[in-house]
Amino acid sequence: MAKAAEILEIPATITERGQTTVPAAIRKMLALGKRDHVVFRGMADGTVMIAKKNAEAEGADPVIGKFLAFLAGDMAAEPRRIRPVSPDLVARGAALVTGVDVDLDDALPDDEA
Repeated sequence: MAKAAEILEIPATITERGQTTVPAAIRKMLALGKRDHVVFRGMADGTVMIAKKNAEAEGADPVIGKFLAFLAGDMAAEPRRIRPVSPDLVARGAALVTGVDVDLDDALPDDEA
């Protein structure tokens, strides 16, 4: 007779901003690291599943994938056409983001329904 699957149940609190922390045991189980993405799947019976998001399986943009494959093929076929980015272009890009502070760990603004 097969053993019933164990269910790991860990309580968590939802903050005033609608956020929660994924418990360490669940992060370990799903092999989640910083900046990884998860998906929540709500079931009709009120249960929710959380899973590690696989970008390719979860609707990655097929145009971007094809474009990157095209670039990789072009670079392999014509490596002499590859040029370094000029210092001027790097400086122009840096100027565009001067004074822009982004903290990826900051809380997100409330969702508007």
